[in-house]
Amino acid sequence: MAMLVVVTENVPPRLRGRLAVWLLEIRAGVYVGDVSKRIREVIWEQVGLLAEDGNVAMAWASNHESGFEFQTYGKNRRVPVDHDGLRLVRFLPSIGN
Repeated sequence: MAMLVVVTENVPPRLRGRLAVWLLEIRAGVYVGDVSKRIREVIWEQVGLLAEDGNVAMAWASNHESGFEFQTYGKNRRVPVDHDGLRLVRFLPSIGN
Protein backbone atom coordinates (compact mmCIF):
# COMPACT_ATOMS: atom_id res chain seq x y z
CA MET A 1 0.00 0.00 0.00
CA ALA A 2 1.21 3.50 -0.74
CA MET A 3 0.12 7.05 -0.13
CA LEU A 4 -1.87 8.44 -3.06
CA VAL A 5 -2.86 12.04 -3.86
CA VAL A 6 -5.30 12.96 -6.62
CA VAL A 7 -5.96 16.58 -7.61
CA THR A 8 -8.87 17.33 -9.92
CA GLU A 9 -10.00 20.44 -11.80
CA ASN A 10 -13.26 20.84 -13.70
CA VAL A 11 -14.26 17.19 -13.51
CA PRO A 12 -17.87 15.96 -13.41
CA PRO A 13 -19.47 15.25 -10.02
CA ARG A 14 -19.71 11.53 -10.82
CA LEU A 15 -15.89 11.27 -10.95
CA ARG A 16 -15.60 13.17 -7.68
CA GLY A 17 -18.10 10.75 -6.14
CA ARG A 18 -16.21 7.77 -7.50
CA LEU A 19 -12.92 9.05 -6.06
CA ALA A 20 -14.61 9.52 -2.67
CA VAL A 21 -15.29 5.76 -2.57
CA TRP A 22 -11.56 5.08 -2.11
CA LEU A 23 -10.06 8.38 -0.97
CA LEU A 24 -10.76 11.20 1.49
CA GLU A 25 -11.48 14.62 -0.05
CA ILE A 26 -9.46 16.96 2.19
CA ARG A 27 -10.10 20.09 0.10
CA ALA A 28 -12.30 20.68 -2.91
CA GLY A 29 -10.86 18.45 -5.64
CA VAL A 30 -7.96 17.13 -3.52
CA TYR A 31 -8.14 13.45 -2.51
CA VAL A 32 -5.72 11.41 -0.38
CA GLY A 33 -5.52 7.81 0.72
CA ASP A 34 -3.37 4.75 1.28
CA VAL A 35 -4.22 2.26 -1.46
CA SER A 36 -2.76 -0.76 -3.22
CA LYS A 37 -1.31 -0.64 -6.72
CA ARG A 38 -4.40 -2.41 -8.04
CA ILE A 39 -6.78 0.17 -6.53
CA ARG A 40 -4.57 2.97 -7.89
CA GLU A 41 -4.90 1.44 -11.35
CA VAL A 42 -8.69 1.16 -10.96
CA ILE A 43 -8.84 4.82 -9.90
CA TRP A 44 -6.83 5.85 -12.97
CA GLU A 45 -9.17 3.83 -15.22
CA GLN A 46 -12.09 5.77 -13.72
CA VAL A 47 -10.28 9.05 -14.38
CA GLY A 48 -9.89 8.11 -18.05
CA LEU A 49 -13.56 7.16 -18.31
CA LEU A 50 -15.14 10.00 -16.36
CA ALA A 51 -12.90 13.12 -16.36
CA GLU A 52 -14.26 14.40 -19.69
CA ASP A 53 -12.76 17.89 -20.33
CA GLY A 54 -11.32 18.25 -16.82
CA ASN A 55 -7.77 17.56 -15.77
CA VAL A 56 -6.30 15.34 -13.09
CA ALA A 57 -2.90 14.85 -11.49
CA MET A 58 -2.20 11.69 -9.52
CA ALA A 59 0.93 11.16 -7.40
CA TRP A 60 1.92 8.22 -5.22
CA ALA A 61 4.79 7.19 -3.00
CA SER A 62 7.43 4.96 -4.60
CA ASN A 63 11.05 3.98 -4.15
CA HIS A 64 12.30 6.07 -7.10
CA GLU A 65 14.98 8.72 -6.54
CA SER A 66 12.33 11.40 -6.03
CA GLY A 67 10.32 9.22 -3.61
CA PHE A 68 7.18 9.45 -5.74
CA GLU A 69 5.74 8.94 -9.21
CA PHE A 70 2.94 10.81 -10.95
CA GLN A 71 0.78 10.91 -14.04
CA THR A 72 -1.59 13.47 -15.47
CA TYR A 73 -4.76 13.53 -17.52
CA GLY A 74 -6.24 16.35 -19.60
CA LYS A 75 -4.97 19.65 -20.88
CA ASN A 76 -2.77 21.73 -18.59
CA ARG A 77 0.21 24.07 -18.98
CA ARG A 78 2.25 21.67 -16.85
CA VAL A 79 3.48 18.75 -18.93
CA PRO A 80 5.39 15.76 -17.49
CA VAL A 81 8.75 15.08 -19.15
CA ASP A 82 11.41 12.44 -18.51
CA HIS A 83 14.91 13.79 -17.98
CA ASP A 84 17.75 11.32 -17.36
CA GLY A 85 15.38 8.92 -15.62
CA LEU A 86 13.71 11.60 -13.51
CA ARG A 87 10.15 12.73 -14.13
CA LEU A 88 9.96 16.51 -14.16
CA VAL A 89 7.36 19.11 -15.13
CA ARG A 90 7.75 21.55 -18.01
CA PHE A 91 5.59 24.66 -18.26
CA LEU A 92 4.11 25.47 -21.65
CA PRO A 93 3.72 29.15 -22.60
CA SER A 94 0.37 30.61 -21.62
CA ILE A 95 -2.16 30.95 -24.40
CA GLY A 96 -2.66 34.51 -25.62
CA ASN A 97 0.79 35.82 -24.52
